[in-house]
Amino acid sequence: MKSKIKVGDIMTRNFVSVSSSTNLIDCAKEMMKKRVGSLVLREGQKLVGLLTEKDIIWALTKTKNKNLDAIKAKDVASKKVAVIKPGADLYEALGRMKKLKFRRLPVVVNGSVIGMLTMKDILRIDPTLFADINFAEKIREESEKLKRMKTARWIKEGMCEECGNFNILYKVDERLLCEPCKEDM
Repeated sequence: MKSKIKVGDIMTRNFVSVSSSTNLIDCAKEMMKKRVGSLVLREGQKLVGLLTEKDIIWALTKTKNKNLDAIKAKDVASKKVAVIKPGADLYEALGRMKKLKFRRLPVVVNGSVIGMLTMKDILRIDPTLFADINFAEKIREESEKLKRMKTARWIKEGMCEECGNFNILYKVDERLLCEPCKEDM
């Protein structure tokens, strides 16, 4: 499906960026100050990474060094970042975001970041796309559920690992579940 809307027409031009050597405390402060969920890391105009709220939380919980002043953005940020060109169609961008499960894509020309495309930008232009996004997600979830149910087969009677009831059990994803719990998966 094609729209006549290009990424460059709706992208956020005044995106927030920091140097890759900025410490995580300063990054978090900048995110709060600008009310954004991510920062573009760049050296000059070149994109070197993308730091999200999740990256900062990961650093807080997983690293041994709890001093966020000592941790640089480049140490925890995503370095392999999916990008899009400003001339790309809106539906192409939306498809890429859905496929990669990203909520934002840096807009790049010759390696230089010129903007950021977010789900908010897309929904601001065409709110009806929200229903399409939601519907596509439900279809994917239902198809995965059907695959799991097809592989399920009756094993024995016993205690369901999900609800604890005594019933006929089916093996679903290495778990023994009763009929009602199997259908809820």
